[in-house]
Amino acid sequence: MAAIEIKKGIYWVGVVDWNIHDFHGYSKSPQGTTYNAFLVIDDKITLFDSVPDKFQMDLYHQIRSIIPLEKIDYIVCNHIEPDHSGAMPFLVEKIRPEKIFCSKMGHRMLLDHFHEPDWPYHPVQTGDSISLGQRTVQFIETRMLHWPDSMFSYLPEDKLLISNDAFGQNIATSERFDDELDLDMLMAASSHYYHNIVLPYSARVLTVLDQVAELGLDIDMIAPDHGIIWRSHVGRILEAYRAYALQKPRNKAVIVYDTMWHSTEKMAKAIAEGLMDVGVQVRLMHLKQFHHSDVMAELADATGLICGSPTHNNGILPLMANFLTYMKGLRPEGRIGA
Repeated sequence: MAAIEIKKGIYWVGVVDWNIHDFHGYSKSPQGTTYNAFLVIDDKITLFDSVPDKFQMDLYHQIRSIIPLEKIDYIVCNHIEPDHSGAMPFLVEKIRPEKIFCSKMGHRMLLDHFHEPDWPYHPVQTGDSISLGQRTVQFIETRMLHWPDSMFSYLPEDKLLISNDAFGQNIATSERFDDELDLDMLMAASSHYYHNIVLPYSARVLTVLDQVAELGLDIDMIAPDHGIIWRSHVGRILEAYRAYALQKPRNKAVIVYDTMWHSTEKMAKAIAEGLMDVGVQVRLMHLKQFHHSDVMAELADATGLICGSPTHNNGILPLMANFLTYMKGLRPEGRIGA
């Protein structure tokens, strides 16, 4: 897919992964995903983030369609997770950048990942900024949103926030912007992403949202590292993230179960009928039919979670054990369980 100019002199040069359906090995991504990277043309030409190493040649050709790689001056690593830094050894060899900007924790993690102490690292922190010529880049550390190294890059002259994993979605599409796709579908994808990846760090999300507000950032575009770019519904996704993080559920119950000879299934259905009779919205989910990440997406706005399994070797069935372990790590709050 060709590079796309998202603002004057700023290009999406990422990669669409049409075939991935198991994101990071734990979250379902039936619509695929994208790995977004951004190229800013200025006096100091700058690349923001990269892609997994298996897509490094795709990134190479994307950039080459605009400029030769050796003309790039700076690389900014907002996030060191391998799907956003995997191509770094290739890029550094080709580009020979003057500087690589990352957070202090990002510096440590790049060293741990790639064992390259001679790269031109320039660690930054909140409040630091650099000039690209006609543009400025302001850095905002966002530790544990959702890795220790994470940070935002804000370009005030363009009102552009490059947000790494925050505000992303797993969607592979030829469209690049929120107003080119169905908004309800995008918000559902955003919720699925949040509640399977970002949820344990909800307190941190609220802190970062407050910090962005206190800094008075004027944002009319958010460019995450996965999925589409927000330009027409920036306020909507910011409000949604605050709502996700506050975890205020509604009158809804999720009943999740596995069954051996259908007895547990009969009980699950009876409980569902009883709840519906008193006006509770119910979602009934058999773990042999629903992925655990889909259950978490449904639990996003549910007050109640009811889990059922027959006894198996003095324990529970493996799929239920898997789900409970998965949910424990995501640490949802404010629910009633049974």
